[in-house]
Amino acid sequence: MLIIPAIDLKDGQCVRLKQGEMDSATVFSSNPAEMAAKWLQAGARRLHLVDLNGAFAGKPVNEAAIKAIVNTVGDDIPVQLGGGIRDLDTIERYLDDGITYVIIGSAAVKNPGFLHDACTAFPGHIIVGLDAKDGKVAVEGWSKVTHHDVIDLARKFQDYGVEGVVYTDIGRDGMLSGVNIEATVQLAQALTIPVIASGGITNLDDVRRLSAVEGEGIMGAITGRAIYEGTLDFAAAQALADELSGNK
Repeated sequence: MLIIPAIDLKDGQCVRLKQGEMDSATVFSSNPAEMAAKWLQAGARRLHLVDLNGAFAGKPVNEAAIKAIVNTVGDDIPVQLGGGIRDLDTIERYLDDGITYVIIGSAAVKNPGFLHDACTAFPGHIIVGLDAKDGKVAVEGWSKVTHHDVIDLARKFQDYGVEGVVYTDIGRDGMLSGVNIEATVQLAQALTIPVIASGGITNLDDVRRLSAVEGEGIMGAITGRAIYEGTLDFAAAQALADELSGNK
């Protein structure tokens, strides 16, 4: 199972939010590319980037920082990116920049046709991001909870050809309160594509709990605040995940 460091970008800096609130941003680095190099050296095998300004603006905002990160890690590991991706031209530009996987979130829920077109135009490169609260999908920076059931919607998008699902329990993200294992497993069991858990991973106990259910279809876990605030040692987390997966 992959432990995937998150680099959330706001105004060109590496930050973390609590429950998606932009005014709750904590700045952890003014040089996101250096942060990417740190995680690469610590053994990261994938990076997760979010253009936070882009998510709210509906268009790319932190592209310079994103390019710098991709240039830093080169071809060593895949990089996945979400935030503000609303059209095929943006996807094409990011893939040309060296991004491996583009994550489509709110736009997929509000405009499923766009997601379908993206999967058709860029097969193998599209991941859907589903944020949920009490089993219902939330959109627009988590400001609106829809009537859509997360499992039903994920199945629909699976049929479109997405590579996987990044699943965030928005009640726990950035709160260091532990992963919602039950909800993540329920989603993974309902799908044949891999699920990446996001939101709430805090310490090695969370890594153990997620690794125990890896066989249900959970390929990785994104971690942000925990590795920046020190409640989770990233290198130790990936080593433990490898050990528990039998990849010593």
